[in-house]
Amino acid sequence: MTQSVVVQVGQCGNQVGCRFWDLALREHAAVNKKGIYDEALSSFFRNVDTRSGDNGPGIYKGKICSLKARALLIDMEEGVVNEILQGPLRDVFDSKQLITDVSGSGNNWAVGHKIYGCQYRENIVEKLRKTAEHCDCLQCFFIIHSMGGGTGSGLGTFVLNLLEEEFPEVYRFVTSVYPSGEDDVVTSPYNSVLAMKELNEHADCVLPIENESLFEIVNKIHQMINSGKLGSTVKQNSLVTSSAGSAKPVPEKPFDAMNNIVANLLLNLTSSARFEGSLNMDLNEISMNLVPFPRLHYLVSSLTPLYTLADVNVPSRRLDQMFSDAFSRDHQLIQADPKHSLYLACALLVRGNVQVSDLRRNIERLKPSLHFVSWNQEGWKTGLCSVPPVGHSHSLLALANNTCVKPTFIELKDRFMKLYKKKAHLHHYLQIDGMEQSCFSEAISSLTDLIEEYNELDATKGGPRIDPSRLKIAV
Repeated sequence: MTQSVVVQVGQCGNQVGCRFWDLALREHAAVNKKGIYDEALSSFFRNVDTRSGDNGPGIYKGKICSLKARALLIDMEEGVVNEILQGPLRDVFDSKQLITDVSGSGNNWAVGHKIYGCQYRENIVEKLRKTAEHCDCLQCFFIIHSMGGGTGSGLGTFVLNLLEEEFPEVYRFVTSVYPSGEDDVVTSPYNSVLAMKELNEHADCVLPIENESLFEIVNKIHQMINSGKLGSTVKQNSLVTSSAGSAKPVPEKPFDAMNNIVANLLLNLTSSARFEGSLNMDLNEISMNLVPFPRLHYLVSSLTPLYTLADVNVPSRRLDQMFSDAFSRDHQLIQADPKHSLYLACALLVRGNVQVSDLRRNIERLKPSLHFVSWNQEGWKTGLCSVPPVGHSHSLLALANNTCVKPTFIELKDRFMKLYKKKAHLHHYLQIDGMEQSCFSEAISSLTDLIEEYNELDATKGGPRIDPSRLKIAV
């Protein structure tokens, strides 16, 4: 079994991380009835004997003593981290896993990346190494951050660079929450584009998520439940969008439902690495199979079902519907339309009592309506994990490497250029040591190149399928 470490940076990263650890504990509690520390738990948690000093040695077999998350919590404004430490998850973290400051980054990428990056570099490296030393076989770092603020975008991408330097062999998966067009942070286009350059160069896989999409999904679920359209097939409190069933009842915050969706994405993504299944998919296989070109590593995710079904014996018709849903815009975590764009590759991670034949049948059914790049017509990667999420009989996470991410990047570029042409707010960035105007021109150039790479691929869509010419062997 391999282990993964979660690095939560900034306010958004820590709020999503908080939901992730809550749902992960509940998922393992539902499966692990005997309270034995097993391999599935070891992927995200350490078992610690708290009776001895220094948090005790790790215990690899036997009863669960005290579970500690394999995580590093970083925020330059201590409010959210302090809230986590006073909440029901306080025992899952200890002070050695936290890095906080009091003043925040003022929605300025340069403050997070240049000032706090230099100031906290040694501290971050030391804590990352400590966390890595507790792993037998460290496979992946998950970074959770937002793109629009200062700490998440600036310090988050600084940590990403550090991970590449210190742990070049370990995969770097980044969950990036992109701001909406109506974002209240004026400088978010600057922060996002500056962060994009770092993601282009240093991440193995990026899962872009848009605030707007999450907001729409949560609204739709509430409308469906309140209108009674779904009748008795939906439980009022869905584990995907609510905190129902947590150890201690806590009042829900406005963003909890949205953050739960992102947390569920990460749980489903790692399910094959944690639980048994007839077709296990490792995290390294996602990067290996879905990223044909190093910079085109942005994967569009869709999740289904998005509410908890009350009936457990789901007929096959609903199973087929689940596969159809995964390719509909309503279930995408970014506002994109992969069906009408070009697929480079697609992964389906299914959980629950689903057969390989169900997978094959649905891929054959959906394939004619999807446009795959000419040289990868069979670009499917599939995973079957036998343990479903709590409250579901089965679920599906689809990850598409698809040119439909391009409009998101074009819109971001347009919003950046509106500010940059007027040189608006630039002085806030340029007064920071080490920050020059060339940082902006390099960042927008990196984003333009990325968009151009997607354009070149889109230009091949609908063309004749050309098989690559084979080598001629001289006799």
